[in-house]
Amino acid sequence: MLKRLLLAGIAAVGLAVSVNAADAETIRIAEHRQARIDALKAVVPDIEKKYGVTIEIVEYPAPEKDYLTKLLTELRAGNAPDLFTAPRGQDVADMVAAGYLAPVADQVKAWDGYNQLFDVAKQLINRKDGQIYVLPPMLSVQQLYYRRDVMEKAGISTAQPKNWAELLDRAREIKAKTGAYGLLFPAGVAWGGGAFGEGFQMLLAGSSTPQIANDDDTLNLSSQGVKDSLGFYADLINNDLMPVQPLLGPEPWVTPKYQMFPAGKLVATTCGSWCYVYDWGPESKHGVPDVTKNVGTWTVPGKDGGEHVIVDLESPWGVNAQSADPDLAKKILIELGSVKAEVALAQQLGNIPARKDAGSDPDFQKLTALVPVFNAVDTGTFLKTAPGFSAVSEGIARATEALLRKETDAAGAQKILVDYVKETLGDEMVK
Repeated sequence: MLKRLLLAGIAAVGLAVSVNAADAETIRIAEHRQARIDALKAVVPDIEKKYGVTIEIVEYPAPEKDYLTKLLTELRAGNAPDLFTAPRGQDVADMVAAGYLAPVADQVKAWDGYNQLFDVAKQLINRKDGQIYVLPPMLSVQQLYYRRDVMEKAGISTAQPKNWAELLDRAREIKAKTGAYGLLFPAGVAWGGGAFGEGFQMLLAGSSTPQIANDDDTLNLSSQGVKDSLGFYADLINNDLMPVQPLLGPEPWVTPKYQMFPAGKLVATTCGSWCYVYDWGPESKHGVPDVTKNVGTWTVPGKDGGEHVIVDLESPWGVNAQSADPDLAKKILIELGSVKAEVALAQQLGNIPARKDAGSDPDFQKLTALVPVFNAVDTGTFLKTAPGFSAVSEGIARATEALLRKETDAAGAQKILVDYVKETLGDEMVK
């Protein structure tokens, strides 16, 4: 069973891994996005001075799936950097099961920033056994983003949709009155973990069965809520309410998020607070003019009502279990959770700091689009995870790919998910 779980976390992304052998005076940090590298550079000099250490930032491939594949390959080979990020909270459980992450509960709980973490951040990092393996410098806070200017010009209500049926009706009205696509939920194999993390989980949270991970770490994938969530995708696709062809090619987020949405050819999409800064902000290559005025947000409605702001760990930092100097690496880890580090990441990426005291930082207050989202974090909800969750993520990508290609219906997509996860983890892990 343990062997299966260890293999599962790798199989889901075509994984393979490596870890680093840094000497006592050099700490290597893996990073894969230029904006995150720029944010690191804002705090690295202070850390180097404090500990008399040289910090080397190792640049990895930028696409998330490529980053994870290379990282896991090096971890398995034993030559990965001392510190690295799990792309999403859903990846942490499998990294722990595979033995790639060093336990850091003692350091994190003794850290003066621990009591400043949002309660939801503490819940996301604390495991049932009381151990902690990652430090969350940022939170992913996701909602639905819509082009207020396009909708108002067409005479379409921008009021918060009350349930899934009303959300679908709004998407149909957008298509009928503007000719633009009404709503995008990430889907398909090429989108990788985003099909789950930026799409499916947002629907599942408002379904009749809002969790997948059971208390015994088995996975509840045969539920009505899973089927209904996949059915929502099918409704969008079969009614031509979301763009399909771009999602079947490489880098499927580029055309809908960076071209169609700014051009008003896609009017609503799932996204996170980063979209106000990194995706469509004034410094973006794909900016929306006067973005905070022309782009509004809805919480994700539940199937039969209720509103959900989805919170997850955003690229949480962990210490390589095979680091040559784990004690020093853990000290650097704590420094990466400083207010200065979190605000630098918010400035570059638009994610929400995990520390409550970062909200009063003058530089964060200047990020006016993020302040309301920051204030909503305590009301957020999240999905619990378990070992094998990366297999679920890959299964959702495959299931939604079949829906994109109109090869199956919601029940068939659910079967694809269940069959893939059973094949990867074993029948006894899926209920």
